[in-house]
Parts: sequence; structure tokens; C-alpha cells
Amino acid sequence: MSDGDGNGGTRRGRPDRVALAVAAVVALALLARFALLGARPFHWSEGRVGYWTLRYLDTGVLEYRPVAGGPLLYLLNRWVFAAVGASDATARGVVALGGGLLPAAALLFRGTLRDDETVALAALLAGSPLLIYYSRFLRGDVLAAGFGLLVVGGVVRHRDTGARWPIYLAAAALALALGASGFAVLYVPLWLVAGGLVLDEARVRGAPAAALERVGGGAAWLSGSATPLARALFVFLGVALLLFAPRSGGVGPGLWDPSTLPAAVSFAFVEAPTRFVGLRLAERLAPPAAGNQFVPAVVGYARTLAATAWPALAFGLVGFLAERYRADSRGVVAFGGYAAGLGLLAFPIASMGVEPWTVVHVVPLLALPGAVGLAWVARGLGSRARGADPDSAFAQYGQPSDDLDPMLAAASTAIADNEGTDVLYVGDRLHTRRAYALPPVDAADSDAWGARLPLQWYFERLDAEVDSARAPDDLSADAPPVVVTTPDRRVAVAAALDGHRQYDLKLGLWDRSVVVFVET
Repeated sequence: MSDGDGNGGTRRGRPDRVALAVAAVVALALLARFALLGARPFHWSEGRVGYWTLRYLDTGVLEYRPVAGGPLLYLLNRWVFAAVGASDATARGVVALGGGLLPAAALLFRGTLRDDETVALAALLAGSPLLIYYSRFLRGDVLAAGFGLLVVGGVVRHRDTGARWPIYLAAAALALALGASGFAVLYVPLWLVAGGLVLDEARVRGAPAAALERVGGGAAWLSGSATPLARALFVFLGVALLLFAPRSGGVGPGLWDPSTLPAAVSFAFVEAPTRFVGLRLAERLAPPAAGNQFVPAVVGYARTLAATAWPALAFGLVGFLAERYRADSRGVVAFGGYAAGLGLLAFPIASMGVEPWTVVHVVPLLALPGAVGLAWVARGLGSRARGADPDSAFAQYGQPSDDLDPMLAAASTAIADNEGTDVLYVGDRLHTRRAYALPPVDAADSDAWGARLPLQWYFERLDAEVDSARAPDDLSADAPPVVVTTPDRRVAVAAALDGHRQYDLKLGLWDRSVVVFVET
């Protein structure tokens, strides 16, 4: 069964279907957010932000005050107002643009997520009612949540591909998230705890060595990535300085006045954090403590989540549970579920009241397992609609539960004019020491040869030249038109290919899944 295009692009001039699908989702998301954007009058919270932006436009003076929210919207809307004028619609335009572009972040997870899951993630980010509503609202919560997702996506993309630009993107996005909303301060501790829970899953599954291996791999990565991490730190500090340094308007310390630059830097990195801590922590902890009672706040938060973000919540629960009990579960899916669940406890505590916009901060994280759940449901409905044989009472464990015909038709076209190896099996579970023209198969190769069945039959019908490799590193720049691997090798193989479409196939009921990459 095909999930859409893989990591490939347009080697033979064909469009990248997944990227096009995500682009279509982005277009619909932008339409939903900009249509009649100024029809509703300002909420009181919008009015406050709008008023102080007008004052900044008039005086040129801006200084971070935590009670008034992060500086990002004031800085951006000053330019918008100066360029096109101030109105309800133009004031909300920056948030609408950010919310409309948010589904494009799904492409950062492509490879870790299957192609249909990538499109499903974009759809949830575009269509969740709460995200739509607050993308049409002059507050920084949607922008902060979106930048937070970019941080996670940048780290995942770097892990999958080894490229450095996602790390720099993540560093800038973290600073922008903090500049959009003070609630973003909670992101890092939530991510750390969620990451710890993902590592602990291996111990719970009875494989503590795997958890230690992950920790060791992370430590090795840190030690080997000192230079890009140092650069990422400078990116973070530079963006943070641009956001949190005061603008003087000629009457005080300002970022663009060389004579007061040291004072402006000190404000950005000392005074601004001190003000935030004083408002959000010291004042909250001082008796009589202000804020919410814990249980009513969590209940109110959960009710808002269920009522206004039900697509992400419902599919998120399905996806989290479906992934939780897979042998080859993916950490980023569990990470999203854990971080969203922890946010259900953390954000009501941090909020000064039961404010519905705080729920925005967990929806993009919840959309990660939600994408898995939505795609899983869609695949199930599609399979049922096709009425495939596996539903028969006479089918047994060796019966493929997916339709192989789309993959075989694409493979036939791909190898028609190829010279040399047509099909390459990659990974220890599929590797054999030689190809077998005559029986019997050597005992050392019998498990791997059997794991390929019944693909040998179909590829032999296509008169394909077949070979195998133990690891994705063995793939050359000129890869064969058809590459077959196991799900645990998906990301590494996808990164080594260009212009291949992915087909996820179950060759049996249990532990018989393969991923077939076919050149387009």
C-alpha cells in the first residue's frame, strides 16, 4: 500500500506529491485564517496589544513588560501598521500568516513520519478549530506554539539527515517562541521530561540496554557537535537580543544607539528575565499566592481541549496507543504525546486564570501522535473499502495484508530501461551472501531469504537483477531503481535516495513489514 512519495523530489521531472499536498493544505489554512479577518471586533486582550503597538509606532519607545506579553507582536506590527495602516484585520495579519504557514512544519518530520502521516500532521495543524480561532486573534500563543514545533522539528530533521541548518533553525525558533509568549518558558522543561520518558520506554519494554544505547548516542552526538551547537547558541542569543533589547525612541537606552548598546544588551539578558521571574514566579509564590486552584484549573483546561481541539485529541489518543505497542515505535510520536500530557498539568498552573488560549500551546505537540492516528484510521478505511483478501477467515499469518499491485506497477516501470542491479535489499534482516538461482538456500541465509517472500516471486516475474547490502551506508549515489528495507532502516535509506516513492507493505500479519522505495 502506498503512503505517497518518499523523501525524493523530481529526479525525472515529476512533482513531489507529499510537498504538493502539504502546500495545498497550507493554502487552505491561509484562506481559513485570512477570510473576513477583520469582521469580529477586538477582544480586550487584542485591544491592549493593539493600543501599545500604536503607542510604539508613535513614540519609537518599546521596553519589555511581561504583563503585556512578549515583544514579537509589537515589533512586527509596528512595521505592518507603518506600511499598510492599522485596522483589526492588519493587526491580526501577522498571527494569521504564522498560523496559516504552520502546517508546512510537517515536512520537517518527513522520514520519521510516513508520507501519509506527514500530510495528516499538516491537516491537523491546519484544521484544528482552536488553532484556527487563535490564528485570527491578536495574541502570540499560536506563534509561540508554532515556533516550539519548529524547534522539535529542527532537532528531528538534524537527527535524521545530519544537516546543520535544522539546528540553527531550532535555535532561532526557540528565541522567537520566547519573544511571542512567556508561556514558551515551559517548553524546555516539558521537552526534557518528555524526552526522559521516551528513553525510559526501552526499560519498560524490558530492553534497558537500548535506553543506555540511546543515552550514549546522545552523549556522543553532543561531544561531536560542539561547533554547530556553539553556532546555534550564537543564533539564539542574536535573535533574543533583537527581540528583547529596548527601543529608545531617542529618550533612553536603545538597541540601535551605539552609545547605549551595552545597557540595551544588559536589559535583554538580565533585566528582561528578572522582570519575567518577578511577575510569573516571585509574585505567584508570595503569600497570599495568586493563580488557580490546581484541580479546577486542570479540569477547565481539559474541557477546553476536548471541546475546541477534539480532532488532535481524539486522533492523538489513537495514534499514541497504536504507536505505544509497536515493536518499532518511533520516539518522536511518544514524545509529542508525553509533552502534550505534561502540558495539560503545567499550563493551568502557569496561567493566571483559566484562559482558553493557553490550550493552544499543547495542540501542535498533540498533533504528532494525532497524525499517526489519523493516517492509521484512513489506511484502515481505505483497506476496508478495497475489500482485500486478508479479511477472509481463511487467510493466515503469511498472507500479505496490503495490495502489492501499485508498488509492482511502479517497479516495473522503474526497472524497464535500467542496466545493472534493479532491486537492492538493505539491512541485516534482508541481506543474503549471494543471489540464489537454484535451490537450496544456505542455512545462514534462510531467515533473510524467507523474510523477503513473496517479493522474490514478483521481482523474478519482472526479470529483475537482485542484490543486497547490509547497511544503508553501502548505498551508492547511483542507487538501484528499487530498494527494499525494513521499517527501522527507513530514515537512513530515505536520506540516501533521491526521487524514490515509498511503499509501506505488510507481507504477513506479524513482524513482516517492509518499506519499498521505487524510483519515480
